[in-house]
Amino acid sequence: MKSVMLMKELYLEAFKNIGSQFAKSYLKVLSWLFMASYIIVVFAFIFRASTGFAFD
Repeated sequence: MKSVMLMKELYLEAFKNIGSQFAKSYLKVLSWLFMASYIIVVFAFIFRASTGFAFD
């Protein structure tokens, strides 16, 4: 739980001092898209590993 709170704090601090509102919202969207993509990749790897896919 402590690591989740640290990640939240890092996320909030990262966008605190960005000047432009456009840049701030653009980077937030990109960070959420990256996080969603990463979760999909991890899910796909775990799914393939658990179903016996041969990684040759």
